[in-house]
Amino acid sequence: MHLVCVTGPPAVGKMTVGRAVCELTGFRLFHNHMSIEPLLGVYDFGTPSFQRINGLIRREVIAESVVADLPGLVFTFAIDLEHPGDLAQLHELVEPVERAGAPIDVVELYAPQDVRLAREGGTDRMDHKRSKRDVEWARSHVIELESRARLNTDPARDGEQLLPGHRHLRLDNAHGDARATAERVVDMLGLPRV
Repeated sequence: MHLVCVTGPPAVGKMTVGRAVCELTGFRLFHNHMSIEPLLGVYDFGTPSFQRINGLIRREVIAESVVADLPGLVFTFAIDLEHPGDLAQLHELVEPVERAGAPIDVVELYAPQDVRLAREGGTDRMDHKRSKRDVEWARSHVIELESRARLNTDPARDGEQLLPGHRHLRLDNAHGDARATAERVVDMLGLPRV
């Protein structure tokens, strides 16, 4: 199984690009809100119970994808690069894939905040992310989150990567053409096409 981790800040296009990569490759998509949304009816976002169960779901889905011998899995997430717990959790999530000796690639998307704020309220986000349907809240969440977290690597930090030892692409997704970004991902990583 090939794991492609797509990361970046909210509304950068992780799910949409991930879906386009899956259409090109036959990989399966596990976007971050697939584990978030079901829990919000029970636990408040970010509480210890939410974090524990969300992490458990993600670990099990990724581990079982290796056991099920899927051709590939595209997993999307946002990570605070200044929070050691977030980085530790990422390493824990990919550990079953590493243990199996399967390839892991990181695709990091970035776009200016104004571009991402304009994407809040878009059909794709509204259809797949119930928690984003309050567009005013979603936009203020983007601003608040970025005031306290670093959600993209810094090109000025020589060779900064989320998963050292694995390929890491850093792509500008401000243009909003998910298919074009996905084509670049597939070509640059040499992923199989269906």
